[in-house]
Amino acid sequence: MTAPRACTIAASLAVIGEKWSILVVRELSLGVHRFDTIQRNTGAPRDILASRLRRLEAEGVIEKRLYQERPPRYEYSLTQAGDELRPILLALSEWGNRWTSEHTHARWVHSCGAELEMHQTCAACGGDVTGLDLKRASRT
Repeated sequence: MTAPRACTIAASLAVIGEKWSILVVRELSLGVHRFDTIQRNTGAPRDILASRLRRLEAEGVIEKRLYQERPPRYEYSLTQAGDELRPILLALSEWGNRWTSEHTHARWVHSCGAELEMHQTCAACGGDVTGLDLKRASRT
């Protein structure tokens, strides 16, 4: 039997691929920072949410800050690694609008005033990136 393909997608999913983890990132990206509100907005059971918050913090996706000492209460925020997940969340939202039966479609308006339509482009040539136009770089 051969070993599974080494894959950064699999490594990424090991950190954020579980439902409650990605919903925590969604809430933090929308400006929700406190446990009770994150729990209410995601519907995550409290014990599972606490576990996911600890894991995301350990992986460097979020950080927590004490905002009340008695009893101790924390706020959560995205780190740079967490911030870089925003375009992925937007792409998932757009995909969900197009391909799921969810009746509530998320609509995002860019700061220019236009409704957001995500496109991935190559930084070098400006061409659209579809995934069909890619090949794996050879290892050197």
